[in-house]
Amino acid sequence: MTTTRWWWIRHAPVKDHGGRLYGRRDVAVDLSDTAALRALADRLPEGAAWLASPLSRATETAKALAALRAGGNETPATVAVEPGIIEQDFGAWQGRTYAEIAELQGGEMHAFWFAAAHTTPEGGESFADTMGRVGQAIARLTEAHAASDIVAVAHAGVIRAAVAFALDLDAEAALRFSVDTLSLTRLDHIAADGRTYWRVVGVNRTL
Repeated sequence: MTTTRWWWIRHAPVKDHGGRLYGRRDVAVDLSDTAALRALADRLPEGAAWLASPLSRATETAKALAALRAGGNETPATVAVEPGIIEQDFGAWQGRTYAEIAELQGGEMHAFWFAAAHTTPEGGESFADTMGRVGQAIARLTEAHAASDIVAVAHAGVIRAAVAFALDLDAEAALRFSVDTLSLTRLDHIAADGRTYWRVVGVNRTL
């Protein structure tokens, strides 16, 4: 039996987004809560492969956690940038207020997200598209790091997609998961007897 353990982390809070959807825009991250970062770092495994979304709020969070995990006694793990786990592309919605996004959709907003799972913003991708992209990345990276621990620092939508991939959920159902900043989601991929399975250890665990 081969078990590959995914340790998904949503990046730290962002600074001064002004109530606007930042999406793939690079915005400053707030790493001032050192107690929360240290507590999270202490829960992460040694010797893991570290991945992060290309956006700075994810890469900076990953580097901070890796340094704390090393504890000054060893060289922090190298964080590899992984484009496949970047935030959903919200296209023309990025930089707009939530009220403006609702207006673009006839005055209505989705109960759990910015739009229904199959709605595609102009110039962007739907959440369903994001799920497909993330699923492909997970399959590729699970094979590349088989029998290892993988720490992946990404975004709420990406982590929802990862949980849905593990549970075979449709895109609309996946939107119901809450994913907080600096939360931990654990998913194990198990290969045994020619078959593969996913085990959900925990979702949106916070301190």
